[in-house]
Amino acid sequence: MRRLTIVLFALLFAAPALAQAPAAPVVAETTATAIPGVIAAGTKVEVIKSGFTGTEGPIGMPDGSLIFTETQANRITRIDQANNLTTFLENTNGSNGLAFDAKGRLISVQTTPGKALIGVIYPKGQEATLSDNYDGKPYGRPNDLVVDKKGGVYFSEPGPNATPGQPPVTPPLSPAVYYVPAGGKSMRIAEGIGRPNGIQLSRDEKTLYVNDTAGEYLLAFDIKPDGSVGNRRNFAKYPTVNKTPAGAFNSGADGLAIDNDGRVYVVSLGGVHVFSEQGNLLGTIPLSLQGQNIAFAGADKKTLYIVGRGAAFKVRLLAEGFRGRAK
Repeated sequence: MRRLTIVLFALLFAAPALAQAPAAPVVAETTATAIPGVIAAGTKVEVIKSGFTGTEGPIGMPDGSLIFTETQANRITRIDQANNLTTFLENTNGSNGLAFDAKGRLISVQTTPGKALIGVIYPKGQEATLSDNYDGKPYGRPNDLVVDKKGGVYFSEPGPNATPGQPPVTPPLSPAVYYVPAGGKSMRIAEGIGRPNGIQLSRDEKTLYVNDTAGEYLLAFDIKPDGSVGNRRNFAKYPTVNKTPAGAFNSGADGLAIDNDGRVYVVSLGGVHVFSEQGNLLGTIPLSLQGQNIAFAGADKKTLYIVGRGAAFKVRLLAEGFRGRAK
C-alpha cells in the first residue's frame, strides 16, 4: 500500500510538468499556392531532413549542390541534388552566414565567443581574417553577409541572443550593419535598427536590403561609391508580425535572397514571403515550421532551399535565382 501511495504521489506531481512540456515542432511537407512567375499551384515543399545541429548560411555551389552551416556543431554540411548529405568542412569557428567572393573563396561570419570575425574559411590553406573588430572593439555575434563585385563585405551584427533566465548581455558594439572594403578597415554604415539580420544586395548592387527581426519592415539603403549607405527607407512590410508582452515587434525576419528578375525573398514568420522589386507582396511559400535562411541552388538555380530550426527543405520554382552571384 505504501508503495502504491508513493507511485500515485509521483504521478500527481509529475502530471503538471508533463502538461507544460512544449510540443516538438512538426516538420512536414507543405503545399504552395500559385505566385505568378515564381511558383506553380500545388508545388510541394519537400522535407530533406530534420535533426541537424543548428541550420544557417545556405549557399549554392558551382556543381548545383548546396552547403549550409551547422553553427552549433562547428561544421558546414553539403546537400547534393539527390538529397545526399556529406560534411563539407569541419572546425568552422562557429560559422553562420556564407558568401563567395570573385576569387572563389568562401567567406563566413564566425561567431565563437571571443573569436568572432569575418574571414576566408575555404579553400584550405587560404584562411584569412578580413576583420575582427570595429574601432578596436571586438564583434559580438555577427550574423549574415554578402560580398560585392569589388570584394567588399557587408555584414550584420544583431546583438546577442537572449538566454532565458539570464540577465541581458551588453555587448561591446550595439546592433548595426558594417562594410569591410577589400583590403580596408571595417566601416559602421547603419545603426538604429532593432535587430539587423539577413542582408542582401540588389542585382545592380545599388541597393542594400537588411532584414529587421525586431521590426515591421524590410529596410533598403542606397549604396554610395565608397560602400557606405544613405537614404534609409521601409522597402516592404512583413505580412506577419507579432508583438511581445512589452509591446516590441517580432517579425522573425531572417534570411534573404533575390531571383534573376529582382524579386526579393524573405524568410520570416509565416513562411517565405516574395516581394516585387518595388516592395509589393506577391505571395508566400508556406513552411511547417519557422525558417531561418534561404538560397537558390541546383544546375538551373530553380530550386529554393530553406533551412531553420534544425531542418532543411527544398522547393522547385518557376523563378531562377540571380545569376550574378552565388547568392
